[in-house]
Amino acid sequence: MAVWLVLVAAAGGLTLWWQDSPQPQRPGWERSGPAPSLPAGWETACADATPDENGRALCFIRTR
Repeated sequence: MAVWLVLVAAAGGLTLWWQDSPQPQRPGWERSGPAPSLPAGWETACADATPDENGRALCFIRTR
């Protein structure tokens, strides 16, 4: 029982220590580049898009 108690205490201490240590930057959204620019005339192509309750509208633009 004492060995189990020491093991649990050590694991808990390691968990707290690892939580407080600085973590390396993970690749993904943190390092994403700037958003691509929209093509000319996108305002008129998306004029008929109906916004949702949050004011956001969905518009698909296809370019070649």
